[in-house]
Amino acid sequence: MAVTKTLTTAIPAEKNSKVEEWELEMIYENDSEGDATYYTSTFNTKLIAANGDFTAKAKGDWTKSQIEALCPTSHWDDVFASQVDSVITNPVVNPVPDKSYSIPS
Repeated sequence: MAVTKTLTTAIPAEKNSKVEEWELEMIYENDSEGDATYYTSTFNTKLIAANGDFTAKAKGDWTKSQIEALCPTSHWDDVFASQVDSVITNPVVNPVPDKSYSIPS
């Protein structure tokens, strides 16, 4: 399972020239589009400096790596793995109705 994670949205909210909140979105993809094992899911979070989620600093002082590190990827990794397992690896097998069944007399 080759999982790709891509940060697609990073919206800072500033106060006094410092980022006080981040809205983040990351897309997870399992394998490549068109593959039988392809699966994708989007995760998002809102983080607030006042809640201790991160230390406020100027928007220009953030790097992509630092923003990505704010994402709760260990949790998202677990959720995504569970999703892939239930949809791709071990999908639910529904019972097949037998419409030709005759009720015993």
